[in-house]
Amino acid sequence: MRERRQWTSALVAACLLATVLGVPAGAQQGAPPPAVLVQPAELTAIADQAEFIGRAAAVDKVDLRARVKGFLGPRKFDDGDLVKKDEVVFTIEPETYQAAVDQKIAQRDSAQAALTNADFQLQRATELLRTNTGTRQTYDQRTSEQLQAKANLEDAKAQLRDAEIQLSYTEIKSPIEGRIGRAAVSPGNLVSPDSGVLATVVSESPIRVLFPVTQRELLEAKRNASIGDPPVVRLKLADGSLYKEKGELDFIDITVDPKTDGQIVRATFDNKDNLLTDGQTVRVLIEDNKPKTVVTVPQQAIALDQTGPYLFTVDDKNVVHLQRVKTGTVRNGQLVITEGLKPGDKVVVQGQQRIRDGMTVAPSVVAPAAAKPKQ
Repeated sequence: MRERRQWTSALVAACLLATVLGVPAGAQQGAPPPAVLVQPAELTAIADQAEFIGRAAAVDKVDLRARVKGFLGPRKFDDGDLVKKDEVVFTIEPETYQAAVDQKIAQRDSAQAALTNADFQLQRATELLRTNTGTRQTYDQRTSEQLQAKANLEDAKAQLRDAEIQLSYTEIKSPIEGRIGRAAVSPGNLVSPDSGVLATVVSESPIRVLFPVTQRELLEAKRNASIGDPPVVRLKLADGSLYKEKGELDFIDITVDPKTDGQIVRATFDNKDNLLTDGQTVRVLIEDNKPKTVVTVPQQAIALDQTGPYLFTVDDKNVVHLQRVKTGTVRNGQLVITEGLKPGDKVVVQGQQRIRDGMTVAPSVVAPAAAKPKQ
C-alpha cells in the first residue's frame, strides 16, 4: 500500500512539473505531430483587372404616346411581347378622322374643278385679246382668278395631307424592333397627347453598359492604350457569375462630371440570350489582354494580425515557418503574393489553428485543384 501511494505521488508530481514547464503531459509520451494539408505555391498567369459599377442601357428605347384624341381601341399585343418595327400595337377610334379625310378630299376635288374652269376662262380671255375682241382688263382679271384657283387647290391638298396624317395617328406603331412593356391604359379610355406613356418599347440586342471612370484611371488607361491590344471587357452579374459574352469599349463621354470628377465610359454587348435588361446593375471588369505570371496561393492559406498578412510554410524537414507576405488581388479563390514567397514553397492550406512557428508537423500535399474553393 505504501508503495502504491508513493507511485501515485510521483505521477502527480510529474504532471505538475510538466504543467509548470509548459509541456503537455501527453507530449512526454511521444504524441504524434499535428497533420496539416499543404500546397505548393504556383505560378499563375493573371491579367491586371479593374472593376466598376455599371448599368445596362438599351440602344433604343421609345415611349409610345397618343398623338390624337380619341377612345383607345383593342390592344394588338400582350405585355412583354416582341414587336417588329412599324407593327401596330394600339388603335384609336378612326371614324372621326376618316370623316375629316373624306371632307378634305371633297374640298380638294372642288378646288380642282374651280381651277379647271379658271384655266378655261383664262384661255378664252387670251384668245379674245389676241383677236382684239376682248379687253386687257378682262384678261388680267381671268389671270388673277386662275392664280387664286391654283392657290385654293394647293391649300385643299395641304389640308387633305394634314387630315390623312391625323388619321394615320389613330394607329400607334412601334418605331423600333424590341420588347414592349405593360400597357399603362386599358382599351375604352379616352386618350390624348396629354395622357402620358401608353407603353414602352426597348431594344434588347445589342445592349450598352455605362459606367463612371475617375480621371486618374482614365489617364492611366489612355497612356497604356498604345502598348497593346484593346482590353477585355467582362461583366459580373448579381449572383457573382461572369457573363459569357465579352464586350467592346466604344465611347467615352466628352465631358467630365464636376461632382465626381469622372467620365462615363460605354461598352456594348451582343446580348444574344437577352440576359441583360435595360436598367440592370452589373459589375464591369476591365482586363489587360496580356496576363502576367505571378505567384499565387489559395486564399484560405492567408491569415491576418496586427502586423499584417502571413501564412505558414513547411520546409523539407517538416518544420513550420511563419512567413510574412505582401498580397495582391484575388482571382477565382487564388491570392496573388507579391513578396515573401517563391514558387514551389509548401504552404499550409488546412490545419493552421493547430500549429505554430517552429513546430514539426505531418504534412500531406494536396493537388491545386482540390485546394481551390468551388466557384
